[in-house]
Amino acid sequence: MRLPEFRQPAVLIRRYQRFLADVRLAGGQILTVHCPNSGSMLGCSTPGSPVIISRSDNRGRKYPWTLEMVQEQGVWIGVHTGRTNGLVREALENGVIDDFGGVVAITPEVVVSARSRLDFLIETDRGQVYVEVKNCSLAEHRTALFPDAVTTRGAKHIAELVHLREAGFGAAVVFCVQRGDADRCRPAARIDPAYARAVASAAACGVRFLAYRAEVGPEAITITRQIPFQPEPSDTDHA
Repeated sequence: MRLPEFRQPAVLIRRYQRFLADVRLAGGQILTVHCPNSGSMLGCSTPGSPVIISRSDNRGRKYPWTLEMVQEQGVWIGVHTGRTNGLVREALENGVIDDFGGVVAITPEVVVSARSRLDFLIETDRGQVYVEVKNCSLAEHRTALFPDAVTTRGAKHIAELVHLREAGFGAAVVFCVQRGDADRCRPAARIDPAYARAVASAAACGVRFLAYRAEVGPEAITITRQIPFQPEPSDTDHA
């Protein structure tokens, strides 16, 4: 996935009010940009970090510039969660994600109950699979961790997938790890123990949990390979 043509580097001053960030341009100008990430951005919001911002061609936006990625310790991390579904769909269509069989059709934003919808319904030569996609930007000791803040919404999606699996459908969560320094992925039990328990329980019911790593750079983001996902948290996660 290519980033928008109109983009430039900057330096992060602060991220605040969840969806705003102040950055400093090369000439010293301070700019307030939209931060499309509802998480805590733990480990990828350090003041002074290099960032890439892009400009929208939507003239009606109050903040025309958007925070795309942050560099921490030399590693670019994609923080624009609005791009995650597109990255996963691109990888499905290109055969990089091939865990579900031959893809016949992909339907986005599928309503599954009065309470929620899931990111994709995938029609494959093996049947139907409901898929929820999660952006993973946090990593410690080369392990990607999700979530970076308590997520009741994430637990609700897992419950929906369990119901679908019990009804005979395929059900999966795909974690899109938008950083190149993680070799594995697991639930962040220290941050959200309830979510970690939900993952372990759902995995035992047949819901699949898959993690794919993306290569992130100032010009493009591309999902390149699968990395192992460990449903059960390690003992150190509870420390």
